[in-house]
Amino acid sequence: MRTVAPGVLTRRRFLTFLAAGGAACLGAGRAPGAAETPPAAKPAFRFGVLADVQYADIAAQGKRQYRESLLKLEHAVTELNKLKPDFVIQLGDFINGGFANFDPVLAAYAKLTVPAYHVLGNHDFAVEADKRGKVLAKLGLDKLGGGQGYYDFARAGWRLVVLNGMEGKEAVPPQQLKWLKETLAKAAAAGEPTIVFCHFPVYPCSGPGSGLNLKNAAEVVVALESAKGVVAYFCGHEHQGGYAQKSRIHFLTLKGLVEADPTAYALIEVFPDCLKVTGFGREPSRTLNM
Repeated sequence: MRTVAPGVLTRRRFLTFLAAGGAACLGAGRAPGAAETPPAAKPAFRFGVLADVQYADIAAQGKRQYRESLLKLEHAVTELNKLKPDFVIQLGDFINGGFANFDPVLAAYAKLTVPAYHVLGNHDFAVEADKRGKVLAKLGLDKLGGGQGYYDFARAGWRLVVLNGMEGKEAVPPQQLKWLKETLAKAAAAGEPTIVFCHFPVYPCSGPGSGLNLKNAAEVVVALESAKGVVAYFCGHEHQGGYAQKSRIHFLTLKGLVEADPTAYALIEVFPDCLKVTGFGREPSRTLNM
Protein backbone atom coordinates (compact mmCIF):
# COMPACT_ATOMS: atom_id res chain seq x y z
CA MET A 1 0.00 0.00 0.00
CA ARG A 2 1.39 3.38 -1.03
CA THR A 3 1.57 5.95 1.74
CA VAL A 4 1.47 9.69 1.25
CA ALA A 5 3.12 12.17 3.56
CA PRO A 6 0.77 14.54 5.42
CA GLY A 7 0.21 17.79 3.55
CA VAL A 8 1.22 16.37 0.17
CA LEU A 9 -1.39 17.12 -2.45
CA THR A 10 -2.68 14.20 -4.51
CA ARG A 11 -5.38 14.04 -7.16
CA ARG A 12 -7.70 12.31 -4.70
CA ARG A 13 -7.10 14.94 -2.03
CA PHE A 14 -7.61 17.75 -4.53
CA LEU A 15 -10.90 16.30 -5.75
CA THR A 16 -12.02 15.66 -2.17
CA PHE A 17 -11.13 19.24 -1.31
CA LEU A 18 -13.30 20.57 -4.13
CA ALA A 19 -16.18 18.22 -3.33
CA ALA A 20 -16.15 19.41 0.27
CA GLY A 21 -16.67 23.00 -0.81
CA GLY A 22 -13.01 23.87 -0.90
CA ALA A 23 -13.41 25.70 -4.20
CA ALA A 24 -14.32 28.80 -2.25
CA CYS A 25 -11.09 28.47 -0.30
CA LEU A 26 -9.16 28.56 -3.56
CA GLY A 27 -10.42 32.09 -4.00
CA ALA A 28 -8.56 35.23 -3.15
CA GLY A 29 -7.12 35.62 0.30
CA ARG A 30 -5.46 38.88 1.27
CA ALA A 31 -1.91 38.45 2.46
CA PRO A 32 -1.22 39.67 6.01
CA GLY A 33 -0.27 43.32 5.95
CA ALA A 34 -1.26 43.84 2.32
CA ALA A 35 -2.62 47.24 1.35
CA GLU A 36 -6.33 47.84 1.30
CA THR A 37 -8.30 47.44 -1.91
CA PRO A 38 -8.01 50.57 -4.07
CA PRO A 39 -11.09 52.81 -4.41
CA ALA A 40 -13.81 51.37 -6.60
CA ALA A 41 -12.92 52.08 -10.21
CA LYS A 42 -12.78 50.17 -13.42
CA PRO A 43 -9.28 48.86 -14.18
CA ALA A 44 -7.73 49.58 -17.56
CA PHE A 45 -7.47 45.81 -18.06
CA ARG A 46 -7.13 42.58 -16.11
CA PHE A 47 -5.02 39.49 -16.72
CA GLY A 48 -4.49 36.08 -15.20
CA VAL A 49 -0.99 34.80 -14.46
CA LEU A 50 0.43 31.48 -13.28
CA ALA A 51 3.87 29.91 -13.17
CA ASP A 52 5.67 26.57 -13.23
CA VAL A 53 2.89 24.14 -14.07
CA GLN A 54 5.73 21.71 -14.76
CA TYR A 55 3.43 18.88 -15.78
CA ALA A 56 4.79 15.40 -16.49
CA ASP A 57 3.19 12.00 -16.39
CA ILE A 58 5.60 10.78 -13.72
CA ALA A 59 5.50 10.11 -9.99
CA ALA A 60 5.82 12.92 -7.48
CA GLN A 61 9.23 13.93 -6.22
CA GLY A 62 9.10 15.64 -2.84
CA LYS A 63 6.66 18.54 -3.04
CA ARG A 64 6.53 18.45 -6.82
CA GLN A 65 3.29 16.76 -7.76
CA TYR A 66 3.86 16.48 -11.49
CA ARG A 67 0.72 14.57 -12.49
CA GLU A 68 -1.56 16.69 -10.27
CA SER A 69 -0.38 19.84 -12.07
CA LEU A 70 -2.69 19.06 -14.96
CA LEU A 71 -5.74 18.94 -12.69
CA LYS A 72 -4.69 22.19 -11.01
CA LEU A 73 -4.21 23.85 -14.41
CA GLU A 74 -7.64 22.68 -15.57
CA HIS A 75 -9.22 24.10 -12.42
CA ALA A 76 -7.36 27.42 -12.79
CA VAL A 77 -8.55 27.71 -16.41
CA THR A 78 -12.15 27.09 -15.34
CA GLU A 79 -11.98 29.72 -12.61
CA LEU A 80 -10.19 32.28 -14.77
CA ASN A 81 -12.81 31.86 -17.49
CA LYS A 82 -15.41 32.85 -14.90
CA LEU A 83 -13.43 35.99 -14.09
CA LYS A 84 -13.14 36.95 -17.78
CA PRO A 85 -9.73 38.68 -17.76
CA ASP A 86 -8.43 40.32 -20.93
CA PHE A 87 -5.74 37.66 -21.29
CA VAL A 88 -3.84 34.96 -19.38
CA ILE A 89 -0.09 34.38 -19.38
CA GLN A 90 1.88 31.39 -18.05
CA LEU A 91 5.44 32.18 -17.00
CA GLY A 92 7.32 29.15 -18.26
CA ASP A 93 8.16 25.58 -17.28
CA PHE A 94 4.81 24.51 -18.68
CA ILE A 95 6.18 20.95 -18.59
CA ASN A 96 8.83 19.21 -16.56
CA GLY A 97 10.30 17.68 -19.69
CA GLY A 98 9.36 15.18 -22.38
CA PHE A 99 7.88 16.69 -25.56
CA ALA A 100 4.71 14.57 -25.37
CA ASN A 101 3.79 16.24 -22.08
CA PHE A 102 3.00 19.46 -23.96
CA ASP A 103 -0.16 17.98 -25.44
CA PRO A 104 -2.24 17.61 -22.23
CA VAL A 105 -1.35 21.05 -20.83
CA LEU A 106 -1.83 22.80 -24.15
CA ALA A 107 -5.25 21.15 -24.48
CA ALA A 108 -6.19 22.41 -21.01
CA TYR A 109 -4.81 25.90 -21.71
CA ALA A 110 -6.70 26.05 -25.02
CA LYS A 111 -9.97 25.99 -23.06
CA LEU A 112 -9.34 29.57 -21.99
CA THR A 113 -11.92 31.86 -23.56
CA VAL A 114 -9.46 34.78 -23.73
CA PRO A 115 -6.08 35.24 -25.48
CA ALA A 116 -3.43 33.05 -23.84
CA TYR A 117 0.31 33.76 -23.88
CA HIS A 118 3.42 31.72 -23.13
CA VAL A 119 6.83 32.44 -21.62
CA LEU A 120 9.69 30.00 -22.14
CA GLY A 121 11.31 28.23 -19.17
CA ASN A 122 14.27 25.90 -18.78
CA HIS A 123 12.16 22.75 -18.32
CA ASP A 124 10.32 23.48 -21.55
CA PHE A 125 13.54 22.52 -23.34
CA ALA A 126 14.19 19.41 -21.24
CA VAL A 127 12.86 17.35 -24.12
CA GLU A 128 14.29 14.85 -26.57
CA ALA A 129 17.25 16.34 -28.48
CA ASP A 130 15.50 16.09 -31.84
CA LYS A 131 12.46 17.94 -30.47
CA ARG A 132 14.16 20.99 -28.94
CA GLY A 133 13.97 22.89 -32.19
CA LYS A 134 10.19 22.35 -32.23
CA VAL A 135 9.37 23.86 -28.84
CA LEU A 136 8.73 27.41 -30.06
CA ALA A 137 6.40 26.21 -32.81
CA LYS A 138 4.59 23.92 -30.37
CA LEU A 139 3.78 26.95 -28.21
CA GLY A 140 3.05 29.22 -31.17
CA LEU A 141 6.02 31.45 -30.33
CA ASP A 142 7.47 31.11 -33.81
CA LYS A 143 4.73 33.47 -34.98
CA LEU A 144 5.10 36.22 -32.36
CA GLY A 145 7.62 39.03 -32.59
CA GLY A 146 10.71 37.91 -34.47
CA GLY A 147 9.98 34.26 -33.85
CA GLN A 148 12.73 33.96 -31.24
CA GLY A 149 10.49 33.52 -28.21
CA TYR A 150 10.51 37.16 -27.09
CA TYR A 151 7.82 39.61 -28.14
CA ASP A 152 5.58 42.46 -27.01
CA PHE A 153 1.92 43.41 -27.29
CA ALA A 154 -0.35 46.24 -26.18
CA ARG A 155 -3.43 46.50 -23.97
CA ALA A 156 -5.37 49.67 -23.13
CA GLY A 157 -2.42 52.02 -23.55
CA TRP A 158 0.05 49.71 -21.79
CA ARG A 159 2.99 47.78 -23.26
CA LEU A 160 3.48 44.12 -22.23
CA VAL A 161 6.98 42.78 -22.90
CA VAL A 162 7.91 39.07 -22.84
CA LEU A 163 11.55 38.00 -22.56
CA ASN A 164 13.09 34.67 -23.53
CA GLY A 165 15.66 33.82 -20.89
CA MET A 166 16.44 30.55 -22.67
CA GLU A 167 17.73 32.15 -25.86
CA GLY A 168 21.03 32.68 -24.07
CA LYS A 169 20.73 29.52 -21.94
CA GLU A 170 19.31 31.29 -18.88
CA ALA A 171 20.48 34.72 -19.97
CA VAL A 172 19.21 37.52 -22.20
CA PRO A 173 21.81 37.71 -24.98
CA PRO A 174 23.03 41.02 -26.47
CA GLN A 175 20.63 41.13 -29.44
CA GLN A 176 17.60 40.50 -27.23
CA LEU A 177 18.85 43.03 -24.67
CA LYS A 178 19.16 45.59 -27.47
CA TRP A 179 15.59 44.79 -28.53
CA LEU A 180 14.40 45.19 -24.93
CA LYS A 181 15.98 48.64 -24.61
CA GLU A 182 14.51 49.76 -27.94
CA THR A 183 11.06 48.42 -27.06
CA LEU A 184 11.08 50.14 -23.67
CA ALA A 185 12.22 53.40 -25.28
CA LYS A 186 9.40 53.26 -27.84
CA ALA A 187 6.87 52.55 -25.09
CA ALA A 188 8.13 55.49 -23.05
CA ALA A 189 7.95 57.79 -26.08
CA ALA A 190 4.36 56.67 -26.67
CA GLY A 191 3.46 57.23 -23.02
CA GLU A 192 2.84 53.52 -22.45
CA PRO A 193 3.53 52.16 -18.93
CA THR A 194 5.20 48.76 -19.19
CA ILE A 195 5.03 45.36 -17.53
CA VAL A 196 7.79 42.84 -18.29
CA PHE A 197 7.45 39.04 -18.09
CA CYS A 198 10.19 36.41 -17.98
CA HIS A 199 10.59 32.95 -16.51
CA PHE A 200 13.68 33.85 -14.48
CA PRO A 201 13.96 36.33 -11.60
CA VAL A 202 16.39 39.24 -11.93
CA TYR A 203 16.13 41.00 -8.57
CA PRO A 204 17.43 40.83 -5.87
CA CYS A 205 20.70 40.16 -7.68
CA SER A 206 22.39 38.63 -4.65
CA GLY A 207 21.37 36.71 -1.56
CA PRO A 208 19.15 33.65 -1.00
CA GLY A 209 17.74 32.25 -4.21
CA SER A 210 19.88 34.47 -6.44
CA GLY A 211 21.35 31.35 -8.06
CA LEU A 212 18.00 31.01 -9.83
CA ASN A 213 18.32 34.43 -11.46
CA LEU A 214 19.13 35.14 -15.08
CA LYS A 215 22.90 34.92 -15.48
CA ASN A 216 22.98 38.55 -16.63
CA ALA A 217 20.27 39.73 -14.23
CA ALA A 218 22.16 42.91 -13.33
CA GLU A 219 22.24 44.00 -16.99
CA VAL A 220 18.51 43.45 -17.34
CA VAL A 221 17.76 45.39 -14.15
CA VAL A 222 19.85 48.32 -15.42
CA ALA A 223 17.88 48.28 -18.69
CA LEU A 224 14.59 48.29 -16.79
CA GLU A 225 15.66 51.08 -14.44
CA SER A 226 17.10 53.19 -17.26
CA ALA A 227 13.79 53.21 -19.10
CA LYS A 228 10.84 55.37 -18.16
CA GLY A 229 7.52 53.80 -17.32
CA VAL A 230 8.50 50.26 -16.31
CA VAL A 231 6.09 49.39 -13.50
CA ALA A 232 6.60 45.68 -12.80
CA TYR A 233 8.51 42.53 -13.67
CA PHE A 234 6.65 39.21 -13.26
CA CYS A 235 8.47 35.87 -13.25
CA GLY A 236 8.44 32.30 -11.96
CA HIS A 237 11.22 29.67 -11.61
CA GLU A 238 11.56 30.11 -7.83
CA HIS A 239 8.65 27.92 -6.68
CA GLN A 240 8.43 29.54 -3.25
CA GLY A 241 7.64 32.89 -4.87
CA GLY A 242 8.85 36.26 -3.68
CA TYR A 243 8.59 40.01 -3.91
CA ALA A 244 10.99 42.94 -3.91
CA GLN A 245 10.98 46.54 -5.06
CA LYS A 246 13.86 48.51 -6.51
CA SER A 247 13.36 52.16 -7.18
CA ARG A 248 9.90 52.37 -8.73
CA ILE A 249 9.78 48.80 -10.14
CA HIS A 250 7.96 45.90 -8.48
CA PHE A 251 9.59 42.47 -8.92
CA LEU A 252 7.04 39.73 -8.26
CA THR A 253 7.83 36.02 -8.45
CA LEU A 254 4.74 33.80 -8.67
CA LYS A 255 4.63 30.59 -6.65
CA GLY A 256 5.07 27.39 -8.65
CA LEU A 257 1.82 25.58 -9.39
CA VAL A 258 3.62 22.22 -9.34
CA GLU A 259 4.35 22.57 -5.61
CA ALA A 260 1.33 24.62 -4.51
CA ASP A 261 -1.12 22.88 -2.22
CA PRO A 262 -3.86 23.18 -3.33
CA THR A 263 -3.08 25.73 -6.07
CA ALA A 264 -1.48 29.11 -6.87
CA TYR A 265 -2.27 31.71 -9.52
CA ALA A 266 -3.36 35.34 -9.62
CA LEU A 267 -5.57 37.91 -11.26
CA ILE A 268 -3.91 41.27 -11.88
CA GLU A 269 -6.07 44.37 -12.19
CA VAL A 270 -4.32 47.37 -13.73
CA PHE A 271 -5.42 50.71 -12.24
CA PRO A 272 -3.98 54.18 -12.98
CA ASP A 273 -2.11 54.24 -9.67
CA CYS A 274 -1.54 50.59 -8.77
CA LEU A 275 -1.61 46.94 -9.76
CA LYS A 276 -4.02 44.97 -7.62
CA VAL A 277 -2.88 41.35 -7.26
CA THR A 278 -5.66 39.00 -6.21
CA GLY A 279 -4.05 35.72 -5.26
CA PHE A 280 -5.73 32.31 -5.34
CA GLY A 281 -4.73 29.34 -3.24
CA ARG A 282 -1.17 29.84 -1.95
CA GLU A 283 -0.50 33.00 -3.98
CA PRO A 284 -0.74 36.09 -1.70
CA SER A 285 -2.89 39.08 -2.57
CA ARG A 286 -1.22 42.47 -2.53
CA THR A 287 -1.42 45.95 -3.98
CA LEU A 288 1.57 47.29 -5.92
CA ASN A 289 1.43 51.07 -5.82
CA MET A 290 2.95 53.11 -8.64
